Amino acid sequence: MELFWGVMIPFFGTAAGAGCAFFLKKDLGASVQKALLGFASGVMVAASVWSLLIPAMELSAGMGRFAFFPAAAGLLLGMGFLLLMDRLVPHLHMGSEVSEGLPATLKKTTMLVLAVTLHNIPEGMAVGVVLAGALLQESEVTLAGALALSVGIAIQNFPEGAIISLPLRSAGESRSKAFYHGALSGAVEPVAALLTIWLARFIQPVLPGLLAFAAGAMFYVVVEELIPESAQGEHSNLGTIGFSVGFVIMMALDVALG
Repeated sequence: MELFWGVMIPFFGTAAGAGCAFFLKKDLGASVQKALLGFASGVMVAASVWSLLIPAMELSAGMGRFAFFPAAAGLLLGMGFLLLMDRLVPHLHMGSEVSEGLPATLKKTTMLVLAVTLHNIPEGMAVGVVLAGALLQESEVTLAGALALSVGIAIQNFPEGAIISLPLRSAGESRSKAFYHGALSGAVEPVAALLTIWLARFIQPVLPGLLAFAAGAMFYVVVEELIPESAQGEHSNLGTIGFSVGFVIMMALDVALG
């Protein structure tokens, strides 16, 4: 049961945010979006540090002064993986008219969903690898800590779901279709989590590297996309405030529940 909730809670957060399409008619204001993007950035950075990188180095303590190496290598590989996905997968960021990735003749709606899906892959991996560590009974990774990570990611997934569904609703799509596309962007998270859990069972010795890999993937998303988008235009300080609040909430969750 703990495995089910750990895997599904982040998806429920995205679906709940997408459900705003049933209650709100207009898109979120630019200021609100900046604050929410900053909030998501803060949650992801705090989760990467407390839930992933620190446990990765603690698991490698037997390497002495080189205990940082698996975490450092995994971090760089994770960033490289997301860089590759960013170059290959066709996607379109909210507010942009120019798509990224390989050329494709996909609908704008599909491209927007793919953009958020790229964000959600590393989040699903992060949840999966922490749950795997808890299931493998690694003392540095606890089930409570894994659930805290799931809750933290679900909190920051709520605005992501809304940021996808509400613009689609205001563009003329039906409430149900806008909700469907918003929720669909989060469906990759439980899939990525389960695949990571399955993989970790076979390669337990490299669990520290997998933890850091997920952290690197999340760092890439934050530095490449979320922070720049939250800092564009006026009132960029709202993104900074959102980052601070998200970081503190995720840090508190991990320490209090982990």
